[in-house]
Amino acid sequence: MLILRELSITRGQGTGCHEVHLPHLELASGDMLAVVGPSGCGKSTLLEALGLLLQPRSLKRYALGPNAIDLAAMLQDGDESALARIRSRELGFLLQNGGLLPFLSVRDNIALPRRLLGLTASSERVRHACATLGLEPLLDKRPGELSIGERQRTAFVRAMAHEPRLLLADEPTAALDPQAGERLFALILSLVQELDMAALVVSHDHSLVNQFRLPRLVANLTSGGCRFEPEP
Repeated sequence: MLILRELSITRGQGTGCHEVHLPHLELASGDMLAVVGPSGCGKSTLLEALGLLLQPRSLKRYALGPNAIDLAAMLQDGDESALARIRSRELGFLLQNGGLLPFLSVRDNIALPRRLLGLTASSERVRHACATLGLEPLLDKRPGELSIGERQRTAFVRAMAHEPRLLLADEPTAALDPQAGERLFALILSLVQELDMAALVVSHDHSLVNQFRLPRLVANLTSGGCRFEPEP
């Protein structure tokens, strides 16, 4: 599903320069990997690079999907139209702040990525996710009428609504109470397996990571930044 070799991203300049390095990563369909490490080490930067939102300083290989789409070549060529197509169809991104559009209802926020791809506004899996996360009574409300946790749950359903190949979730349970966080983690894992997706989930909640026995991509601080490596 995903093969990556020698990804490096540099943020800042001079004494404030911070390099994030991921030497190797492979994910198969149905895999869900927890990204763990201290605050400020570069976990969000790593997700942004994997989500094709940042230009890496160096990247030897980045292949996605059963046809091994060559994303490294697209990045190297600066092919923005091709990258935009991949982001809209193959990737699902759940940001820490949710990123919901304030002028759209919950229903329309969730439907947006499907409509942009010419799909029907909803699907059985979207309806199941809304029911599991308690969003059904909120579908006609706007984000400003929701709690932080409700917005985060809505943002997750929007991120998976178009059934992407790769889901990137940045602290999806940070605004949720323990019970809601557990439901969301369980739903992410079940959908990743059901839809043959792969997922990387940044999380500070080690109890949830342990509970669901997720393999980990661990941040190791270096003199110039951070190196991410799979936990042995």
